[in-house]
Amino acid sequence: MTHAHAHAHAHTPSPAHSHEANDQADLLDLDAEVLAEHIADLVSWLPVRTPPREIVDLGCGTGAGTFALLDHFPEARVTAVDSSAGHLQRLREKACARGAEGRVRTVQADLDGAEWPDLGAPDLVWASASLHHMLHPDRALRQVRDLLAPDGLFTVVEQAGFPRFLPEDAPEERPGLEERCHAAGDRLHAGRMPHRGADWGPMLTGAGFVLAGERTITAHIGASRDDRVGAYALGGLRRIRHGVADALPPEDLAALDRLLDADGPHGILRRDDLAVRTERTVWAARRAN
Repeated sequence: MTHAHAHAHAHTPSPAHSHEANDQADLLDLDAEVLAEHIADLVSWLPVRTPPREIVDLGCGTGAGTFALLDHFPEARVTAVDSSAGHLQRLREKACARGAEGRVRTVQADLDGAEWPDLGAPDLVWASASLHHMLHPDRALRQVRDLLAPDGLFTVVEQAGFPRFLPEDAPEERPGLEERCHAAGDRLHAGRMPHRGADWGPMLTGAGFVLAGERTITAHIGASRDDRVGAYALGGLRRIRHGVADALPPEDLAALDRLLDADGPHGILRRDDLAVRTERTVWAARRAN
């Protein structure tokens, strides 16, 4: 889950920019850890005809898909592509920690660019929550079609918005706060990311693919099952606040800040009713003959 269209900057990032990038990387790591079982489920469903040997992970972030693919296809190598040098560095560190550095190649690239780097002729291309960040996803789809090996598989994963964490009647003084925050965020994102939450099936067939399957997975993971849910909720809602603070009424912003006060009596980490609720759809497609 990364901003695949963001351009790499040549100058040294500011401390604030670096802090934000680290926060995003931490959030991607938490998403991968909390939802590992569901990501593995998506990978195991893939209708591959033969186990892939060469895989490309487009918009790889910190490696949620990369490592799920490596685990499921033990003979494969993955080329992990992202625009963020920080995300790729974290992915390389994880690969070394797992003893998988020889099976991973990282490539820093702007996937919205007209010219892509040489990514070989992969048997499987995986793009999870990355295409909706692109300004020209139709162009990216055609580029994937052109580089995919004969009989190769292209997999697109899209999420139905950012995960939810709170019950609908929470917090007590401002019920429905989380949904109002998401609605404000959706309005802000509508112009910049018009393909967020898109149905990629028609776009894939329009770009010269034939659909090989489609599946939706719903996840509901309570904090009692995974103690990282609280940290994921805190990090996720902090990131949302950063984007929607100016669009919320003062009462909602004040209630959100009380939730985000990690040490406060009403902080989200003190709640026992948290859960990660999310839905992801995967489309698998092959090149049309």
